Amino acid sequence: MLWFILAIATALSVATGDALTKKFFGRFSPYDMAVASSIYSLPFLVVYILFIPIPQIDTVFWWLASVLVPLDTFAFYLYMKAIKLSPLSISIPFLSFTPVFMILTGVIVLGEVPNNWGIIGIGFVVAGSYLLNVTQVKYGYFAPFRAILKEPGSILMLVVAFIYSFLAVLGKKAIQHSSPLFFGFFYLAALDITTLIFFPFLEKIRWRDILKVPVKGLSVGVMLFLHALFHCLAINMIEAVYMIAVKRMSILFSIVYGWILFKESDISARMLGALFMFLGVVFIILLG
Repeated sequence: MLWFILAIATALSVATGDALTKKFFGRFSPYDMAVASSIYSLPFLVVYILFIPIPQIDTVFWWLASVLVPLDTFAFYLYMKAIKLSPLSISIPFLSFTPVFMILTGVIVLGEVPNNWGIIGIGFVVAGSYLLNVTQVKYGYFAPFRAILKEPGSILMLVVAFIYSFLAVLGKKAIQHSSPLFFGFFYLAALDITTLIFFPFLEKIRWRDILKVPVKGLSVGVMLFLHALFHCLAINMIEAVYMIAVKRMSILFSIVYGWILFKESDISARMLGALFMFLGVVFIILLG
C-alpha cells in the first residue's frame, strides 16, 4: 500500500509543479520556465545526494544517459511551452498517449499485436481526446478533433508523449544498471545542469526576474524534486507498470488546478475526457 501512496504523491507533485510553474512563470518564455524549474530544484538535490548510496556504474548506464538526457531536455522544453501556450486541462491529458505510442511502436518494430484490453484502452484514450473538446461538436461531429489541431499545447504534448514512450523504456534499463534512488538524483541533476548550460545560448534568460522570486521559485523546485524522489521510491516497491498507471492520475489533478487557479472553461467536459484517457491508460498498462 505504501507504493500506492507514493505513486499518488508522485502524480500530485507533477500536477502541482505544472500548475505552479504556469502560475508563477507562465508570463516568461518556455526557456525561462525550464530554467526556473531547474535552478530552484538544485538546492534540494544538493541535500539529497548526502543521504543516498552511490552504486557501481557500468558502461551501459553511461550510454543510456547520453541518449536520455538530451532527449528529455528537448521534451522538457516542449512540455514547458505546451503548458504556457494552452490551458492545463487541454494540454496535460495528452500525456495519456504515451502508452498508445508504446503499443504502436511495438506493432511496427516488434510485430507485437495488442490484446483486446489494449485495443479498448486505445479507444478510451482517443474517445477522451474527443471529449476534451466535445463542446465544439455544435460545429460538426469532427470539430472536437479539429480543435486539437488548433490548440498548440495539445500538439506539443502529443510530441512529448511520443518522446516519453521511448524514454520510459530507456529509463527503466538505466535504473537496472544503477539503482532507483541514485538514478532519480542523477537524472534530475543531469537535466537541470544541461538546461542551465545550454538554454541560455538559445535565448536570453531573464535571470534577474527569475531570481527575485525565490519563494515562488523554490515552491516550483521542490515539486520537481519531490516528483523525482517519490517516483523512484514508488517504482522500487512495485512493478513499474502499476506505478506508472497510478502516476497518470496527474492528468485529473491538472484539470482541477486548471479550474481553481486559472478559471479554465468547460471543466466538466474536460474532466470527463481526462477520466476516459486515464481509464485508457489503465486498460493498456494493467490489462493490455
